[in-house]
Amino acid sequence: VSTQSTGLWGKFEDGFPNLMIEDVESIRSRHCVLLLDFLHQEKIFEQLSVLYAVPRYYVRSLTILLPYFPTGTMERIDEEGQIATAMTLARLLSATPISTYGPSRVVIYDIHALQERFYFGDNAVPILSSAIPLFVSKLKTSHANESVAVAFPDEGAWKRFHKQFNGPCIICTKVRDGDKRIVTVGDGIELCKDRHVFIVDDLVKTGGTLIECNRALRKAGATHVSAFVTH
Repeated sequence: VSTQSTGLWGKFEDGFPNLMIEDVESIRSRHCVLLLDFLHQEKIFEQLSVLYAVPRYYVRSLTILLPYFPTGTMERIDEEGQIATAMTLARLLSATPISTYGPSRVVIYDIHALQERFYFGDNAVPILSSAIPLFVSKLKTSHANESVAVAFPDEGAWKRFHKQFNGPCIICTKVRDGDKRIVTVGDGIELCKDRHVFIVDDLVKTGGTLIECNRALRKAGATHVSAFVTH
């Protein structure tokens, strides 16, 4: 039996959130799924407030669906003084009270680095899912009659995703020269010629790398270039 509870997301005059879970009795002893959106920083506090409150209403289990983990690219430090904010966000999620069935499950799609799972504490079990199978299925159904190839914008993306594709792939090499981004085609350059090449990555921000990859792949002989990016 499923049920759906809504919330009131208001604000006080000073800007702090005024929150309420309507019909809260309906979630008692239920398996609860909470969809969160941490894309905008100003929304994180109010969503964490609701997240911490839900288990205290005696839900049977809690699954946190957080499709995009926004601090994922800051999962490591390269020099003293930098702050790995991915760990900070993981700790905030790990502060969620346990439900009747135990720790909450946190479902994240294509987190930037798999090792970020170790930033979570015992009160939150990260389930790192991927949207790549959807893309593979789309290739098989909508592009079965095309000559296609899969390319990655850098070696990191190749390491992360290449095992989900059958056969060799194309790896682009990205070098930064000041503000300039120089992209060349490395391994698999012979796969470009007369093919529809799909660039696969987990995250795009400005799109600069995709643009440069497109130029390099077309220069190597690709007839069409498309991109599949999870976030």
